[in-house]
Amino acid sequence: MEAEGLDWLLVPLHRLVSWGAAGAMVFGGVVPYIPQYRDIRRTQNAEGFSTYVCLVLLVANILRILFWFGRHFESPLLWQSVVMILTMLLMLKLCTEVRVTNELNIKRRFFADFDPHHFWHWSSFGDYVQCVLAFTGVAGYVTYLSMDSALFVETLGFLAVLTEAMLGVPQLYRNYRHQSTEGMSIKMVLMWASGDTFKTAYFLLNGAPLQFSVCGLLQVLVDLAILGQAYAFARHPQKPAPHVAHPASAKAL
Repeated sequence: MEAEGLDWLLVPLHRLVSWGAAGAMVFGGVVPYIPQYRDIRRTQNAEGFSTYVCLVLLVANILRILFWFGRHFESPLLWQSVVMILTMLLMLKLCTEVRVTNELNIKRRFFADFDPHHFWHWSSFGDYVQCVLAFTGVAGYVTYLSMDSALFVETLGFLAVLTEAMLGVPQLYRNYRHQSTEGMSIKMVLMWASGDTFKTAYFLLNGAPLQFSVCGLLQVLVDLAILGQAYAFARHPQKPAPHVAHPASAKAL
Protein backbone atom coordinates (compact mmCIF):
# COMPACT_ATOMS: atom_id res chain seq x y z
CA MET A 1 0.00 0.00 0.00
CA GLU A 2 2.83 2.32 0.93
CA ALA A 3 4.70 1.45 -2.27
CA GLU A 4 1.64 2.29 -4.34
CA GLY A 5 1.45 5.66 -2.63
CA LEU A 6 4.99 6.44 -3.74
CA ASP A 7 4.35 5.61 -7.39
CA TRP A 8 3.71 9.28 -8.15
CA LEU A 9 7.33 9.96 -7.14
CA LEU A 10 9.13 6.77 -8.22
CA VAL A 11 7.73 6.56 -11.77
CA PRO A 12 8.81 10.11 -12.82
CA LEU A 13 12.14 9.60 -11.04
CA HIS A 14 12.75 6.36 -12.93
CA ARG A 15 11.95 8.10 -16.21
CA LEU A 16 14.28 10.97 -15.35
CA VAL A 17 17.13 8.57 -14.57
CA SER A 18 16.47 6.66 -17.81
CA TRP A 19 16.51 9.86 -19.85
CA GLY A 20 19.71 10.96 -18.12
CA ALA A 21 21.40 7.65 -18.84
CA ALA A 22 20.27 7.77 -22.47
CA GLY A 23 21.57 11.34 -22.82
CA ALA A 24 24.91 10.33 -21.30
CA MET A 25 25.14 7.48 -23.81
CA VAL A 26 24.39 9.74 -26.77
CA PHE A 27 26.74 12.61 -25.90
CA GLY A 28 29.17 11.14 -23.38
CA GLY A 29 31.41 9.58 -26.01
CA VAL A 30 32.30 12.93 -27.59
CA VAL A 31 33.16 14.72 -24.33
CA PRO A 32 36.86 13.62 -24.27
CA TYR A 33 37.38 15.24 -27.68
CA ILE A 34 36.14 18.68 -26.64
CA PRO A 35 39.36 19.67 -24.79
CA GLN A 36 41.39 18.15 -27.65
CA TYR A 37 39.48 20.21 -30.22
CA ARG A 38 39.90 23.40 -28.19
CA ASP A 39 43.61 22.72 -27.67
CA ILE A 40 44.25 22.23 -31.40
CA ARG A 41 42.23 25.32 -32.23
CA ARG A 42 44.10 27.41 -29.63
CA THR A 43 47.63 26.25 -30.49
CA GLN A 44 47.10 25.70 -34.23
CA ASN A 45 49.09 22.49 -33.78
CA ALA A 46 47.52 19.11 -34.59
CA GLU A 47 50.68 16.98 -34.39
CA GLY A 48 49.68 15.40 -31.09
CA PHE A 49 46.33 14.10 -32.34
CA SER A 50 46.24 11.08 -34.63
CA THR A 51 43.59 11.36 -37.32
CA TYR A 52 43.55 7.55 -37.38
CA VAL A 53 41.43 7.87 -34.23
CA CYS A 54 38.85 9.56 -36.46
CA LEU A 55 39.20 6.81 -39.07
CA VAL A 56 38.62 4.03 -36.53
CA LEU A 57 35.59 5.72 -34.99
CA LEU A 58 34.07 6.63 -38.36
CA VAL A 59 34.34 3.02 -39.59
CA ALA A 60 33.06 1.60 -36.30
CA ASN A 61 30.02 3.86 -36.11
CA ILE A 62 29.08 3.54 -39.78
CA LEU A 63 29.14 -0.25 -39.37
CA ARG A 64 27.09 0.06 -36.18
CA ILE A 65 24.39 2.05 -37.99
CA LEU A 66 24.30 -0.56 -40.76
CA PHE A 67 24.02 -3.26 -38.09
CA TRP A 68 20.93 -1.49 -36.75
CA PHE A 69 19.11 -2.08 -40.05
CA GLY A 70 19.65 -5.83 -39.64
CA ARG A 71 19.02 -6.01 -35.90
CA HIS A 72 17.41 -3.07 -34.13
CA PHE A 73 18.93 -2.06 -30.80
CA GLU A 74 18.19 0.81 -28.44
CA SER A 75 17.78 4.24 -30.03
CA PRO A 76 20.38 5.98 -27.77
CA LEU A 77 23.07 3.69 -29.18
CA LEU A 78 22.01 4.57 -32.72
CA TRP A 79 22.04 8.31 -32.01
CA GLN A 80 25.39 7.94 -30.27
CA SER A 81 26.84 6.73 -33.56
CA VAL A 82 25.36 9.67 -35.47
CA VAL A 83 26.76 12.19 -32.96
CA MET A 84 30.19 10.51 -32.97
CA ILE A 85 30.38 10.56 -36.79
CA LEU A 86 29.62 14.29 -36.84
CA THR A 87 32.20 14.90 -34.10
CA MET A 88 34.94 12.99 -35.93
CA LEU A 89 34.21 14.92 -39.13
CA LEU A 90 34.61 18.19 -37.19
CA MET A 91 37.91 16.95 -35.75
CA LEU A 92 39.11 15.97 -39.23
CA LYS A 93 38.13 19.34 -40.66
CA LEU A 94 40.07 21.24 -38.00
CA CYS A 95 43.14 18.97 -38.16
CA THR A 96 43.28 19.18 -41.95
CA GLU A 97 43.00 22.97 -41.99
CA VAL A 98 45.72 23.33 -39.35
CA ARG A 99 48.07 20.86 -41.04
CA VAL A 100 47.68 22.42 -44.49
CA THR A 101 48.29 25.89 -43.05
CA ASN A 102 51.51 24.72 -41.36
CA GLU A 103 52.77 22.75 -44.39
CA LEU A 104 52.66 25.29 -47.18
CA ASN A 105 55.39 23.65 -49.25
CA ILE A 106 54.11 20.07 -49.03
CA LYS A 107 52.75 18.51 -52.21
CA ARG A 108 48.97 18.31 -52.16
CA ARG A 109 47.47 14.81 -51.84
CA PHE A 110 43.96 13.85 -52.92
CA PHE A 111 41.66 10.88 -52.37
CA ALA A 112 41.20 10.58 -56.15
CA ASP A 113 44.94 9.81 -56.49
CA PHE A 114 44.24 6.39 -54.95
CA ASP A 115 47.78 6.33 -53.57
CA PRO A 116 47.91 3.80 -50.70
CA HIS A 117 51.12 5.37 -49.38
CA HIS A 118 49.24 8.58 -48.57
CA PHE A 119 45.95 7.06 -47.47
CA TRP A 120 44.24 9.25 -44.84
CA HIS A 121 46.88 11.96 -45.31
CA TRP A 122 45.07 14.15 -47.80
CA SER A 123 45.24 17.91 -48.18
CA SER A 124 41.54 18.75 -48.20
CA PHE A 125 38.69 17.94 -45.83
CA GLY A 126 36.55 17.21 -48.90
CA ASP A 127 38.78 14.22 -49.71
CA TYR A 128 38.06 12.68 -46.32
CA VAL A 129 34.34 13.21 -46.89
CA GLN A 130 34.63 11.49 -50.29
CA CYS A 131 36.35 8.51 -48.67
CA VAL A 132 33.72 8.25 -45.93
CA LEU A 133 30.90 8.45 -48.47
CA ALA A 134 32.56 5.83 -50.68
CA PHE A 135 33.02 3.45 -47.74
CA THR A 136 29.43 4.03 -46.58
CA GLY A 137 28.10 3.38 -50.08
CA VAL A 138 30.04 0.13 -50.57
CA ALA A 139 29.34 -1.16 -47.05
CA GLY A 140 25.69 -0.17 -47.34
CA TYR A 141 25.29 -1.97 -50.67
CA VAL A 142 26.91 -5.16 -49.36
CA THR A 143 24.72 -4.98 -46.25
CA TYR A 144 21.59 -4.54 -48.38
CA LEU A 145 22.45 -7.63 -50.43
CA SER A 146 23.25 -9.72 -47.34
CA MET A 147 20.53 -8.50 -44.98
CA ASP A 148 18.71 -11.87 -45.03
CA SER A 149 21.78 -13.66 -43.64
CA ALA A 150 21.71 -13.81 -39.84
CA LEU A 151 25.39 -14.76 -39.81
CA PHE A 152 26.32 -11.68 -41.84
CA VAL A 153 24.28 -9.35 -39.61
CA GLU A 154 25.81 -10.74 -36.40
CA THR A 155 29.31 -10.58 -37.91
CA LEU A 156 28.68 -6.97 -38.98
CA GLY A 157 27.70 -6.05 -35.43
CA PHE A 158 30.77 -7.76 -34.03
CA LEU A 159 33.07 -5.97 -36.49
CA ALA A 160 31.48 -2.62 -35.59
CA VAL A 161 32.09 -2.88 -31.85
CA LEU A 162 35.42 -4.72 -32.21
CA THR A 163 36.77 -1.89 -34.38
CA GLU A 164 35.81 0.63 -31.71
CA ALA A 165 37.24 -1.59 -28.97
CA MET A 166 40.61 -1.57 -30.73
CA LEU A 167 40.79 2.23 -30.58
CA GLY A 168 43.28 2.26 -27.70
CA VAL A 169 45.53 -0.52 -29.04
CA PRO A 170 47.77 1.75 -31.21
CA GLN A 171 48.35 3.94 -28.13
CA LEU A 172 49.10 0.85 -26.04
CA TYR A 173 51.64 -0.35 -28.61
CA ARG A 174 53.21 3.10 -28.96
CA ASN A 175 53.71 3.35 -25.20
CA TYR A 176 55.25 -0.12 -25.11
CA ARG A 177 57.57 0.60 -28.05
CA HIS A 178 58.84 3.86 -26.57
CA GLN A 179 58.68 2.62 -22.97
CA SER A 180 57.09 5.96 -22.16
CA THR A 181 53.74 7.74 -22.08
CA GLU A 182 55.26 11.19 -22.62
CA GLY A 183 52.95 13.34 -24.73
CA MET A 184 49.91 11.22 -23.88
CA SER A 185 46.89 12.94 -22.37
CA ILE A 186 46.18 11.13 -19.10
CA LYS A 187 42.99 13.18 -18.71
CA MET A 188 41.65 11.86 -22.01
CA VAL A 189 42.46 8.23 -21.12
CA LEU A 190 40.77 8.65 -17.73
CA MET A 191 37.69 10.03 -19.48
CA TRP A 192 37.81 7.11 -21.91
CA ALA A 193 38.01 4.62 -19.02
CA SER A 194 35.11 6.17 -17.10
CA GLY A 195 33.02 6.48 -20.26
CA ASP A 196 33.71 2.92 -21.37
CA THR A 197 32.86 1.60 -17.89
CA PHE A 198 29.54 3.44 -17.91
CA LYS A 199 28.84 2.33 -21.47
CA THR A 200 29.55 -1.33 -20.67
CA ALA A 201 27.30 -1.21 -17.61
CA TYR A 202 24.58 0.35 -19.78
CA PHE A 203 24.94 -2.48 -22.30
CA LEU A 204 24.67 -5.15 -19.60
CA LEU A 205 21.73 -3.59 -17.77
CA ASN A 206 19.70 -2.83 -20.90
CA GLY A 207 20.15 -6.16 -22.65
CA ALA A 208 22.13 -4.84 -25.62
CA PRO A 209 23.36 -7.41 -28.17
CA LEU A 210 26.15 -9.63 -26.82
CA GLN A 211 28.72 -8.07 -29.15
CA PHE A 212 28.31 -4.71 -27.43
CA SER A 213 28.90 -6.07 -23.93
CA VAL A 214 31.93 -8.23 -24.83
CA CYS A 215 33.71 -5.47 -26.74
CA GLY A 216 32.78 -2.92 -24.08
CA LEU A 217 34.61 -5.04 -21.52
CA LEU A 218 37.57 -5.28 -23.91
CA GLN A 219 37.65 -1.48 -24.19
CA VAL A 220 37.76 -1.12 -20.41
CA LEU A 221 40.65 -3.60 -20.20
CA VAL A 222 42.62 -1.69 -22.86
CA ASP A 223 42.02 1.60 -21.03
CA LEU A 224 43.20 0.08 -17.75
CA ALA A 225 46.29 -1.35 -19.47
CA ILE A 226 47.19 2.13 -20.80
CA LEU A 227 46.74 3.65 -17.33
CA GLY A 228 48.90 0.83 -15.95
CA GLN A 229 51.61 1.77 -18.44
CA ALA A 230 51.43 5.39 -17.31
CA TYR A 231 51.92 4.33 -13.70
CA ALA A 232 54.74 1.89 -14.48
CA PHE A 233 56.67 4.23 -16.76
CA ALA A 234 56.29 7.11 -14.30
CA ARG A 235 58.02 4.98 -11.65
CA HIS A 236 60.80 3.93 -14.03
CA PRO A 237 61.19 6.76 -16.56
CA GLN A 238 63.46 6.40 -19.57
CA LYS A 239 66.09 9.06 -20.23
CA PRO A 240 64.93 11.08 -23.26
CA ALA A 241 67.24 11.30 -26.24
CA PRO A 242 68.83 14.78 -26.38
CA HIS A 243 67.94 15.31 -30.06
CA VAL A 244 64.24 14.47 -29.70
CA ALA A 245 61.89 17.41 -29.27
CA HIS A 246 58.37 16.98 -27.95
CA PRO A 247 55.82 19.66 -28.80
CA ALA A 248 54.47 21.23 -25.62
CA SER A 249 50.90 20.90 -26.81
CA ALA A 250 51.16 17.33 -28.12
CA LYS A 251 48.64 14.75 -27.04
CA ALA A 252 48.93 11.20 -28.21
CA LEU A 253 45.26 10.40 -28.58
